[in-house]
This record gives sequence, C-alpha cells and structure tokens, in this order.
Amino acid sequence: MQPLTLADIEQAARLVYQVMPATAQYSWPLLAERLGCKVWVKHENHTPTGAFKVRGGITFLHWLKQAHPEVKGIVTATRGNHGQSLALAANALGLQALIVVPLGNSVEKNNAMRGFGGEVVEFGRDFDEAREEAARLAQQHNLYLVPPFHAELVKGVATYALELFRAAADLHTVYVPIGSGSGICGVIAARDALGLKTRVVGVVSTEAEAAKLSFDAGSLQETPSANTFADGLAVRKPIAEAFAVYATGAERIVSVSDAQIAEAMRVYYTDTHNLAEGAGASALAALMQEREAMAGKRVAVILSGGNVDRSVYAQVIA
Repeated sequence: MQPLTLADIEQAARLVYQVMPATAQYSWPLLAERLGCKVWVKHENHTPTGAFKVRGGITFLHWLKQAHPEVKGIVTATRGNHGQSLALAANALGLQALIVVPLGNSVEKNNAMRGFGGEVVEFGRDFDEAREEAARLAQQHNLYLVPPFHAELVKGVATYALELFRAAADLHTVYVPIGSGSGICGVIAARDALGLKTRVVGVVSTEAEAAKLSFDAGSLQETPSANTFADGLAVRKPIAEAFAVYATGAERIVSVSDAQIAEAMRVYYTDTHNLAEGAGASALAALMQEREAMAGKRVAVILSGGNVDRSVYAQVIA
C-alpha cells in the first residue's frame, strides 16, 4: 500500500462528514487517576454503526462507484462491524450487499447488518473460512468482493486518527486493536502524514496472536485457531498488505487475555459509563497492563466499537 498523504486523508474526511460528524476524544479523569497518566479515549463507539469501520465503508463505496460503475452489488466477510459499514454505505448507493459471517456469529451484529440493508449468510467455523466463502459467492453471483483490507478502507479509517492527533497534541503512545489491520494502519498513516513521533502499539488477544507472532518473527505467521470472545480480534491469518504497514510502522504489539479485556470493559463502564465491545476494550486492557511504563505520559486508546451482545455484556459486567 502506498503511503497516504495528508491531502488523501483530508479528502476522505470530507466524504465521511457527509454521513457522520467527527467523533469525540475525551480525557477522562477517573482513567487518569486509575492509570497514572493522561489518557485520551477516541470514541469510535459513537459512530452511526457503533464502530470505526463505517468510515472505511463510506470511502470504499465512493471509490467503487467511480472506479467500477458497472457493479450492482458487493459481497464481503465479517464478524460484524465491517459488514455493518458496507451494508450502510451500499444501501445508500442502491447496491446489493451480501455479508458472510461465521456460524454462531453475534446475533445482534447480524441483526444490525440486516437493519442497514445487508443480506447475511452464515458459513464456516471462523472469519477466515467465511472469507473463502465470500470469494466463492462473488464468482457465483457476479458481485464485487470487498476485502477486509484495502487502501480505500484505510483512507477512511485514517480520518479518526487525524481527528485524534489534531485534538490531542504531543501524544507519546496510541494503543490500537488489530483485527484485519485497517485500524492500526490508519493510525500509522495519519501519524506519518502529520510528521509526528507518536509511538503506535498494536493490541491482539492471547487467543489470536497471529499479528504479534508475525511482528516478532518479521514474517507472516498463522495460528490454528482464534477463539476469543473479542470477535473483532479473532483472526488466524494476518493480511499481508496490512502486515507490511504495521511491521515497520508500529512500535510493538502486545497481547491481552480475555480476562484482561473483560476487566477493561468493566473499567470503561465504571470510569466513563461507556459501552465497549471486546475488541474495543482491548487497547485499554493493554494500557492497564503497561501502566508502569506509561506513568506520567500522554497516551491515547482507541475505543474501536461498542457492539457487544447483551448476553455477553451481562456476563462481563456481572
């Protein structure tokens, strides 16, 4: 992927703001007291779909309509947030959106995707098998296959990082969840476009460590499973194009357990009264793990989404 310029990201922002306003970044005093550092939370749980990926859906579908005007519909694989973003954007443009999710996927995310106009198909044991089925359906139904990672998706996602960096100056470190990689790549792109020195730290689950293993080894690594309740992190195979960006642009990648993620979800509620899904809370979990190293520094965490099923959240919050 070619590096994004500041003009690229600002152009993407103009498209995004036709659909949604910028999200807030707040410095919560109870988090600062708990962690011993100035903590900014980027609230991507406050978008129209409840997650950051809506930004990429907007910019990708705008590009697709211009580059491939003959396309009548799209197909993609998701655990939920990517699918919601594309369903919303496709519906606005009058395009069919076929969304493939793994068997047993979040019922509430499936319902949300249908609510935004998508047709949901359940297939496979995990996200990676759903991706394979999406590719097959694209051929069968002559639909455009939207990948989980693409330069036009990153361009839209980078707009949240641009907002954060412009609102919160002189950040030492930003913690970012890693699933398919658009989030961390968007943060790296915005940081580099602005010429900042902020360290970017990726966060994965201990049950889905492929991105961390790949980063540490310097080459793509795959895990046999990705069994974390934080479904946005549940990826067995890193995407090569994303890895090429965060392999050189990230400071490090840390892993957090499901128990640590659940505790971060509780902390978000008690300290800020915000709802965070598992992946959305993972960045805070990583900061909590590294609180001693971050003491006294200006730090940001990306609350990437708040789309957690009620039954799961009830167990966590209890």
